[in-house]
Amino acid sequence: GRVERGIVRVGEEVEIVGIKDTTKTTCTGVEMFRKLLDEGRAGENVGVLLRGTKREDVERGQVLAKPGSITPHTDFESEVYVLSKDEGGRHTPFFKGYRPQFYFRTTDVTGTIELPEGVEMVMPGDNIKMVVSLIAPIAMEDGLRFAIREGGRTVGAGVVAKIIK
Repeated sequence: GRVERGIVRVGEEVEIVGIKDTTKTTCTGVEMFRKLLDEGRAGENVGVLLRGTKREDVERGQVLAKPGSITPHTDFESEVYVLSKDEGGRHTPFFKGYRPQFYFRTTDVTGTIELPEGVEMVMPGDNIKMVVSLIAPIAMEDGLRFAIREGGRTVGAGVVAKIIK
């Protein structure tokens, strides 16, 4: 996967964060274009070999991180822009109880929304603050961007404003 920031080095402990329970392991190798390296740096796309970890133990959307540096969360306040019809978004408003997919980095997670007090519906083209509750935890921090999708089509763009849980 892509190194988002920092450096991953052979021999270092890493955590696998998101979707499932966080697990600790050790980086035993870094590969790029079939060459073995000592480290992978921010911006590079690398394969990371992990001690005692099978291919099926990790899944799309999880992140590797320095232990304790990032945590998985399900509930957060967000600021969202809902695409207008002309931008390829929805043609109709949505209401509380709307359950779209929230696309973080490389993976979709279903979530429910809670609208601000007094807001009944959200129209295409609106900017809105909403509380999101995901069905699976994602490694996140304030400022992380996401897309809102419906059947693979992007209908909104948002940013994590404040983690709740």
